[in-house]
Amino acid sequence: MSDTSSGGLFASLRQVTATALEMVQVRLALLGTELEFEKQRLFDGILIAAAAMVFFGVGLLLLSGLIILLFWDGYRIAAMASLALLFIGLGVVLILQSRKCLKSPMGIFYASTTELESDRANIQAGHRRD
Repeated sequence: MSDTSSGGLFASLRQVTATALEMVQVRLALLGTELEFEKQRLFDGILIAAAAMVFFGVGLLLLSGLIILLFWDGYRIAAMASLALLFIGLGVVLILQSRKCLKSPMGIFYASTTELESDRANIQAGHRRD
């Protein structure tokens, strides 16, 4: 004989409570794992982007200096203005691109919400069978 049939109502209630608590514990562990993964992903992305911006900035500064020196005699103001407009345009494009990249396509805690929806559907299906 199983434990639930020999214990009656209170044993069944304990079993249901234990199962519910185990489900909550598993979901919280999954939520914590997703939070750690998201935090690590953002930190890595920001660190790499910062390093890239430093190297890119130094390269652009040297390239700008070279272009201005090449056009020093006759077109230095035009060269500086066109480089300024180019860099401002590139900055706007990169800001828009970074916003697009940082948006998670599935949303934060996607796996947790999917599992919770699955749990809710299973509970409702079990309730309908009774």
